[in-house]
Amino acid sequence: MDMATRPRLRPPSSTRRKQGDRERGASPWLGRGTPPSETFLRYQEIQRALRTLAGRPGSWAPATPIGAFMDWCLHLVASPAKQWELAELAGRQLQRGASVLARGADEPWVIEPLPQDKRFDDAQWRQPPFSWLAQGFLLRQQWWQCATSAVPGVTRHHEHMLEFAARQWLDMFAPSNSPFINPQVLRQTIHQAGTNVLRGMGYAVDDAVRELRDQPPAGAEVWRVGENLAITPGRVVLRNRLIELIQYEPTTPTTHPEPVLIVPAWIMKYYILDLSPHNSMVRHLVDRGFTVFAVSWKNPDSGDRELGFDDYHQLGILDSLDAIGRIVPGARVHALGYCLGGTLLAMAAAALGRSGSQPLKSVTLLAAQTDFADPGEISLFIDESQVAHLEDRMWPRGWLDKRQMRATFQMMRSNDLVWSYRLLNYLLGERQPVTDLMAWNADGTRMPYRMHSEYLRRLFLDNALARGEMVLGGEAIHLHDIQGPLFIVGTVQDHIAPWRSVFKLNHLTDAEQTLVLTAGGHNVGIVNPPGNEKASYRIGEWHVGNRRLAPEEWLEATPSIDGSWWNAWFAWLARRSSRRAAPPGMGAPEQGLPPLDAAPGRYVHQR
Repeated sequence: MDMATRPRLRPPSSTRRKQGDRERGASPWLGRGTPPSETFLRYQEIQRALRTLAGRPGSWAPATPIGAFMDWCLHLVASPAKQWELAELAGRQLQRGASVLARGADEPWVIEPLPQDKRFDDAQWRQPPFSWLAQGFLLRQQWWQCATSAVPGVTRHHEHMLEFAARQWLDMFAPSNSPFINPQVLRQTIHQAGTNVLRGMGYAVDDAVRELRDQPPAGAEVWRVGENLAITPGRVVLRNRLIELIQYEPTTPTTHPEPVLIVPAWIMKYYILDLSPHNSMVRHLVDRGFTVFAVSWKNPDSGDRELGFDDYHQLGILDSLDAIGRIVPGARVHALGYCLGGTLLAMAAAALGRSGSQPLKSVTLLAAQTDFADPGEISLFIDESQVAHLEDRMWPRGWLDKRQMRATFQMMRSNDLVWSYRLLNYLLGERQPVTDLMAWNADGTRMPYRMHSEYLRRLFLDNALARGEMVLGGEAIHLHDIQGPLFIVGTVQDHIAPWRSVFKLNHLTDAEQTLVLTAGGHNVGIVNPPGNEKASYRIGEWHVGNRRLAPEEWLEATPSIDGSWWNAWFAWLARRSSRRAAPPGMGAPEQGLPPLDAAPGRYVHQR
């Protein structure tokens, strides 16, 4: 069929008119509640311009920490019962602290670190006087945990913020972070005659310069996209203002007729699923006889400030499906979405299901939330005040700096990503080799003003997607319109998309579902190729008529399996695919889709 006459997947005309309005400078209200007046919006532009002249606003909205602290203080003062509890706990801890001094080296501690706390793993922490310091710190940590939790009347959001802030301050002054009382640092300093400290000072200066210049971390230069990262052979077959669609070359004489479309998050570069050959999901799929396409998102600049969810839906998913339909005519697609890309894919699947269009054969969602009622610690950084502050911060340039997002994620795992790093590099004077995954993690992207505002307001603050109030393509979408089957993956240690939140989709749709919980975190749990001896996962199926289990019930009822979940997913895809045939050609020149640049394309190199 000629390209000019072929019907394309497009949003309704009402949506196209809205997109045109945005390009002409309109600023519709993105949240719920009473929208601001036109007069306010005019004055707001003046306000933002004046703030820009005065310098960019800080990372935190002042009202956010002040409000949380005042809420806690006032309710703590108003609760004698909580005060008495803390006084009694302090008295008990004084007694326990005194007993610490009388205990020998071989006696058990009066308080043990949490299982995930590795700061005191060194054997010398079990010897006085280091054991006294460690136990004293853990007792203080326990008291502050009690002081900032369960204060009657404090809002849940403020309580979690105070718990988090107290933990951050305590971690800063943990004895493990001091070069003078950390036995591991003292031992290293004596053994190396202080050269470790000199090296560490050099590393600290180098890191500071790299941060100012927005350069990747030391050691990342050995990883180069297109040379030893993202090297699975392929060609760009579609390029628009937001994406490049990459089609990968077949490695088998025959392939399944149903292609796989990978929709990654646009918070980072696409190639997390095409790192080195041994841990590239793309490579494994191609070698198993699948035709694979992947979306590579553009790194937005100031000219993209008004790109929103409708644009990412149309230019990212619908345009990709349209192109795949021209390259592989009549084939239905196995679509995979990762993180925010999975959230968008779930929206698109619901919209397509409601319209009666059936281009999707299956949907796989990796660490992707659809219900944001309880999104984990990331919610600590998102409330009305903070979102308004971020909008002011993004307004002058039209995008959110990748370094601000990186700082937020580092704070959520400060022990692993901040303090442990400083201990190893600056105090012990040791550089950790940069892995391919670490190099990818440092290769960040920006977020357009409109899309990021819609993301925070509509998903996090309003939970509009789970409530059936999210509008995409000019119409409200409902997740129960998704036509299965679904393969949903959560990871045990995910601090960005907690698995209990990911699994809430089970209650929002009646599509056939396979639920998987894998060991690891948001990235390591997903990039989990076969052959990893430490890998394990749980897997269970849900069909209409089955009882929906609470997360803990599901966990107890589903046994753990050794190995990578990738093998289970490959078999799941194969069972839902047709008999293999000759692979399709690269691109479709006769349909206006000639092969362009070799993979990984141009957009992935944008900084």
